[in-house]
Amino acid sequence: MNLQSQTRTRSVEDSDGAAQAAPRGASRHSARWRSPQWAAWGFLTPIAIYLIAFYAYPLYRNLDLSMRDYTVRSFVRGDAAFIGVTNYQTVLADPTFAPALLHTVVFTVACLFFQFSIGLALAVFFNHSFRLSVTLRALFLVPWLLPLIVSASTWSWMLNSEAGVVNTALGFFGIGPVNWLTSPDWSLVSVIIANIWIGVPFNLVLLYSGLQGIPVQVHEAAALDGASSWQRFWRVTFPLLRPVSAITLLLGLVYTLKVFDIIWIMTRGGPVDSSTTFATWSYRLGFGSPLPRFGPGAAVGNLLIIMAIVFGFIYIRVQRRQQPA
Repeated sequence: MNLQSQTRTRSVEDSDGAAQAAPRGASRHSARWRSPQWAAWGFLTPIAIYLIAFYAYPLYRNLDLSMRDYTVRSFVRGDAAFIGVTNYQTVLADPTFAPALLHTVVFTVACLFFQFSIGLALAVFFNHSFRLSVTLRALFLVPWLLPLIVSASTWSWMLNSEAGVVNTALGFFGIGPVNWLTSPDWSLVSVIIANIWIGVPFNLVLLYSGLQGIPVQVHEAAALDGASSWQRFWRVTFPLLRPVSAITLLLGLVYTLKVFDIIWIMTRGGPVDSSTTFATWSYRLGFGSPLPRFGPGAAVGNLLIIMAIVFGFIYIRVQRRQQPA
């Protein structure tokens, strides 16, 4: 009997130990799934899927498109022949390449300079509280909120050579009418003016938010040290605003390089390619003619992407060098 009772006791203890070990293993397994690492992967997975589906895959398809001899028939059937960098050689040898590159650079630099300068001046102006400040700041956001097709159509009407309000206003000062949209000398200037008007509110919002984050005590200390208004701005406000300025200019660079709607609606890149940029040229090659040239159009689009990446890296490198060690 003693031997049987000892055996029963051991079996009961073994079963209890197994029963206790099972919940411990289950709790470890559930704790592993509830760990911060798995939570981080859970948040990153949707973002990764979105980037792959809407960025990586389209970029890959555009690169593949630029390296094949696509026609309308081969585009539908999907049997275009691989030709390597022939489309890029065709684009580089095209007479439109040099003017389009120059117009893209001039358009981007001019828009960035004036958008940032005017936006910064308005941000400093609205940073001082006064009556109707909120109302005026809201009105300045209207160009940013309007659809681009509405803004471009409005500017086309305003800059019309015969019935535009701009030429009518110039006539009051004794200045003759200007062919804003039909003259090769003024078409690029016209689209630059329109794009500056559209982009100023974006710079205003970001720079005003940056100014709001600068402590008032810093300006008061500079004033007590005898610094003038200009010295306080240039030596205190502007350096403290540098991180926000870097983001504003970098985003403005990316947005401006790919501007298409405004130029296409106002001038369609003309007259005589006088306002053609890489964005409008790429669209015209791929979709703007009865016989589309998908391969060269994709090649121009890839060159535009390379320009954006190169300019972005250059600007980031310059900003890092200017930061104190």
